Amino acid sequence: MREIVYLSESKLRQFMPEPRRVPRAGALRVTTPLGGVDMDAPATDGEQGQLRHLREVYKHLELVADWYTEPELRPGQWVQFEASLRCVTLSGANQDLVLFVDSVLDSDTGHVAAEGCRLLMHGAARHLRGWTAMAVDGPVLEVVNSGSSLGTSFVTRAGQVVEALASHRDPLPEGQTPPRTAANLHSRGLQELLRALDEGDASIDTSAMMTGYARVTGLLPATGTTSRCMVASPLVVEYATAVSGQNLV
Repeated sequence: MREIVYLSESKLRQFMPEPRRVPRAGALRVTTPLGGVDMDAPATDGEQGQLRHLREVYKHLELVADWYTEPELRPGQWVQFEASLRCVTLSGANQDLVLFVDSVLDSDTGHVAAEGCRLLMHGAARHLRGWTAMAVDGPVLEVVNSGSSLGTSFVTRAGQVVEALASHRDPLPEGQTPPRTAANLHSRGLQELLRALDEGDASIDTSAMMTGYARVTGLLPATGTTSRCMVASPLVVEYATAVSGQNLV
């Protein structure tokens, strides 16, 4: 059995089953002037129907998803991941945004990991299942310009990144242009966000080994002082079992 932490129903609905050439048992046959048309009987609603659909999606993703640390990934690709992750929300106006972030510390040495690929995933808090995210202060997202007589404010670089992640939501209504999330992931702002999340990890350890599938949003290349980071939006996040398989029971 699998324990699901997060499941995006909207992403799940994007996967449409292949049309069947042979009618299933229970399918309806509709006669039209142009001939017979086979129509599947209505799918079973509820949790069991959703899990059956998820099993089929898993079979598809097993064939197309790459491992999240692969060097040649591009935005839009599907990846599989397994890592020790914290689930957090930001205080204030962006508390409906949930973030899954790995630890900057090496679990064996307790020191900052110098190599590897960091993982930051973003989604909607309403997709969490039985998991209460830890609220963190996070970085300063908006600064008031006290020198202006208008009292205006401006969004910080980290704030621009958070806005971009928060706007990367479920499929937009027809006619609306999808947000260019990857284009708005400014490297310095993303680093500021990661740094603030890491600094907020000084209390009790809430990280857990999690696995699942996600779609790549953007990639931050490594520098002399920072690791490479992959930003993604998850379809499903679940607890990783001792034997990590890819089949859903």
